[in-house]
Amino acid sequence: MFYDYAKIYVKAGDGGNGCVAFRREKYVPAGGPSGGDGGAGGSVVFVAERNVQTLIDFRYRKHYKAERGEHGKGKNQHGKNGTDLIVRVPVGTVVRDLEGSLYADLKRNGQQLTVARGGKGGRGNARFKSPKLQAPHFAERGDPGHELTVELELKLLADVGFIGFPNAGKSSLLSRISAARPKVANYPFTTLSPELGVVQVGERSFVAADLPGLIAGAHTGAGLGHRFLRHVERTRVLLLVVDTAGTEGRDPSEDARIILQELKLYQQELANKPLLIAANKIDLPEAVANLSSLQQKFSELEIYPISTVSGAGLKELLYAIASQVEKAAEMSDEQEIEVEEEIRLVTADELQERGFDIIRLEDDVFQISGKGLERLVRRLDLEIPDAFSYFQHIIRNMGIEDALREAGIKQGDTAIIGDFEFEWQD
Repeated sequence: MFYDYAKIYVKAGDGGNGCVAFRREKYVPAGGPSGGDGGAGGSVVFVAERNVQTLIDFRYRKHYKAERGEHGKGKNQHGKNGTDLIVRVPVGTVVRDLEGSLYADLKRNGQQLTVARGGKGGRGNARFKSPKLQAPHFAERGDPGHELTVELELKLLADVGFIGFPNAGKSSLLSRISAARPKVANYPFTTLSPELGVVQVGERSFVAADLPGLIAGAHTGAGLGHRFLRHVERTRVLLLVVDTAGTEGRDPSEDARIILQELKLYQQELANKPLLIAANKIDLPEAVANLSSLQQKFSELEIYPISTVSGAGLKELLYAIASQVEKAAEMSDEQEIEVEEEIRLVTADELQERGFDIIRLEDDVFQISGKGLERLVRRLDLEIPDAFSYFQHIIRNMGIEDALREAGIKQGDTAIIGDFEFEWQD
């Protein structure tokens, strides 16, 4: 079965904790702090590969987690960085998160996307040595790795897409002109998932996709609806295959009108794609009158009478498709805007470190918020006196103490930063 949608959870590795250690060698007087830094956590990176065809692997594995960074050690030994987790996806995969803040379209082989960035490692106590603090007894915790749930949607990359009502002959046409062997049967919806085939036309070739049949209301999801239409978005050229003989009891001209209307209702860009009409089953007697009507009602389009049974008209149709594909490819190359190979996620330390806000929750409760400040609190164990002294030094330099006084904080009031609460002592 062709799997073209998946929802998975990804988590980057946490950063390793910094180490608290002191040099204790016999012949090193007043050795001082020697705690190393923690290593950075590994990131989760998606890589588009042409050898991967579907999203079936994500049906069996829903959670992806990168390696965490190692903790720092004594003697100024830094922890090892966690290894990035490489996740292979098919070329043509669209990646987005549920909140709408991440969107990427991996359309080129080898294109990479960092979906979740690993947390930075915490600093060891050797980093905090200063003339005023010569023996710091604290270190930082590592940052947690970014985590999120993402949706993966595969949109096939094909040069031409065969569209039309069920049983119009799309699968028969693909099997006739390529080595593909899609299911062919005398009942509707024999094609439940896209089939690809490479078609050779002289010295040129193109990739054709037999797409599941459309019905009226497909743009709203009726029938195979959106599962079909998402793949049409990728194709350069559309070939509308019509049952000209009306063997299913439908009017071929009305079929063509409905299909074109569904494309326009789903996405206007689809209606603007180059489009040819293959008037199939021309070998049947009923097709002659219907072909004339089709040509009159859609005179602005190129219509090619064909028969997938006898092979009549196929050569002319294939050369016309190849020509349209070549023109569309040239136009696409001229208009294509180079996109970023790697989409970066903003980490906390890249935000404005010194920005903060103060909100008075109650008469004696004040909440201080700020990305850099909350990160600092998360990294430090403020139960350790040295760590709390360092924290006080930072908030004093940031101007938070003065801002709290201006906001009306008094002796004994409560201040909250992230998950940390402390009593204000002036």
